[in-house]
Amino acid sequence: MNIYGVVGWKNAGKTGLMERLVSEMTARGLSVSTIKHAHHSFDVDHAGKDSYRHRAAGAREVLLASRNRFALMHELSDEDEPTLAELLSKLAPVDLVLVEGYKRDAHPKIEAHRSETGNPLIADDSVRAFAADCALEVDRPVFDLNATGEIADFILADLGLRHG
Repeated sequence: MNIYGVVGWKNAGKTGLMERLVSEMTARGLSVSTIKHAHHSFDVDHAGKDSYRHRAAGAREVLLASRNRFALMHELSDEDEPTLAELLSKLAPVDLVLVEGYKRDAHPKIEAHRSETGNPLIADDSVRAFAADCALEVDRPVFDLNATGEIADFILADLGLRHG
């Protein structure tokens, strides 16, 4: 499976870029899945709902399904957080998996950057290009943060995928 990451510090524009890239890539006929790393506890269901009650009662996994979608919730309890590779193995095959976060993993990435945050660049060896709202003095390509088509072209070329 082809994987490409979008990384950057908080408020760098990662989620907006991910959303635009998913729309762009699917419009080009590619099947796309995403993985988003959260640095905090999160919940996809809510107190009082049946699935929440099942988990609260001690179920290790709860699969919630309808005719439109399903969601599998797995309680980690005392287990380690799954690695990106472990999570990728749970996805159905697609043309491209876009990953938001996991900046320390070695897969190819584009780094989102907004000057107003004042954050330094991550710019490690896995960052292949930058999407920024300002000029950057770096040794890799820099795209306007909103140049979604150009960024998609770069990612697809970097992965050797068709441009649709």
